[in-house]
Amino acid sequence: MLSTSTSYARIDGSPVAARKGLARFYEQVLSWGACQPYATDTKSKGLFEREGIQCARLQVPLDYEKPDAGTITVALLRRTASEQGRRVGSLVVNPGGPGGSGMAHVANMQPNNPVSKRFDVVGFDPRGVGASQPRVQCLTDAERDAQRLRPKGETANAVETENRYFVEKCTERSGIDLLRNVGTRDVVRDMDVLRGALREQKLSYLGYSYGTRIGTLYAEMYPRNVRAMVLDGAVEVNGDKVAASARQAQGFEEAFQRFAGWCAQRDCPIGKDTSTAESKFRQMIDPLKKTPMQVGDRKLSHSDANTAIIQAMYSDRLWETALKGLQELKQNKGNTLLQLADQYLGRAQDGTYSRIQDAFVAIRCVDEPPIKDRATLESNRRRLLELLGNDTIPTDETALGPCAFWPAPHTSEPHPPNVNGLPQVLVVSTTGDPATPYQSGVDLAAALGARLLTYNGNQHTAFLAGIGCVDGVGTNYLVDLRLPETDSVC
Repeated sequence: MLSTSTSYARIDGSPVAARKGLARFYEQVLSWGACQPYATDTKSKGLFEREGIQCARLQVPLDYEKPDAGTITVALLRRTASEQGRRVGSLVVNPGGPGGSGMAHVANMQPNNPVSKRFDVVGFDPRGVGASQPRVQCLTDAERDAQRLRPKGETANAVETENRYFVEKCTERSGIDLLRNVGTRDVVRDMDVLRGALREQKLSYLGYSYGTRIGTLYAEMYPRNVRAMVLDGAVEVNGDKVAASARQAQGFEEAFQRFAGWCAQRDCPIGKDTSTAESKFRQMIDPLKKTPMQVGDRKLSHSDANTAIIQAMYSDRLWETALKGLQELKQNKGNTLLQLADQYLGRAQDGTYSRIQDAFVAIRCVDEPPIKDRATLESNRRRLLELLGNDTIPTDETALGPCAFWPAPHTSEPHPPNVNGLPQVLVVSTTGDPATPYQSGVDLAAALGARLLTYNGNQHTAFLAGIGCVDGVGTNYLVDLRLPETDSVC
């Protein structure tokens, strides 16, 4: 799943940057100030009023092949080291996505977390995302709400019509120039400009989930510019999208089984028998396909109910909420499940969306070669069925996705990482991680020659989540560059 570009030579720092006309970007002086003006939605407005944070804008080229043809900005948020006298440097953080806000992530971090003592922790909204300008915009809030209520069982033609509409709106509202240049390749280049603007000779980086893809591509493009990297919750590295989809589907299936076992010890609407729990859940939400449930002035759709349970599988800390949602559903109430779905889809209480869903598609469509023929889709669907050994793959998997109609060419090609000259880094992988299954971390560590830290738990990512063993290993490495002598387990 890991994609890297083949359209440029390896770049190792500012001498090449200077030759490419980028020196002025690397040498820019950041102007740090209040964060409130950077808020783009209700959630960020609350987060950006917190104490101890500062914000700035980083100027970068819209198109790195034409650095004089126009600039855009990448928005930054910094929490300065609480022990300035022992400050190591800046730690750049990406929370994943694609399309997640690094600014919101850092603003929301516990101020007394282990790395905040010794590092200025810097989160950035990748180009086209959040407070970065301009940003990818496709569907309006009302259009997104309507999409969630789309009835299930539509024909492939109906799904493709909706996908074409989505792409038309992305192009109309975002502009073709931005859509051409929002890929991971460009985010990585921005991150090296950020390294220069922070006056760091080498980069210290923490990437979660899709952030591991950013980190891996950075390691490939700029291996000699890496000081330290913690990559937590690795995405697939071998470029086999079907196998990656199967592995992730199996990850969520296993997470649901663990949830069902936990639920069986309580007043569980999906029963005491874990072998039938999934079918009972399907039976519970099946009526929503035809008739969404009224929830105040909104409705809970079948896809919302499914999305809610997926959201709850990201961490066993959400299992109580999922149980409450299922108990409510049994009583013909949908409040809690709708809230979980909103959380996953980035919808605030006032009805505004974070645009992460728009950015997710835009980034994926330029990161990976599109599938433009139905025969390949059908072949992939059959292979997925074989790998999963069941018949639960939706029929609309045979509809061409948005990327088949995308107006910009893809800028990356999948291939195994090639990281000659990279110092040893740390990969963290959680055994019960449904979204980025454990084996993906094992594979990434092997590909990078990295040290692997295994966490035995049921959640998506683990570093700086208050797990003493994991936090200790990761912090020792980031601060002192001390890695365990062998792969280790927490």
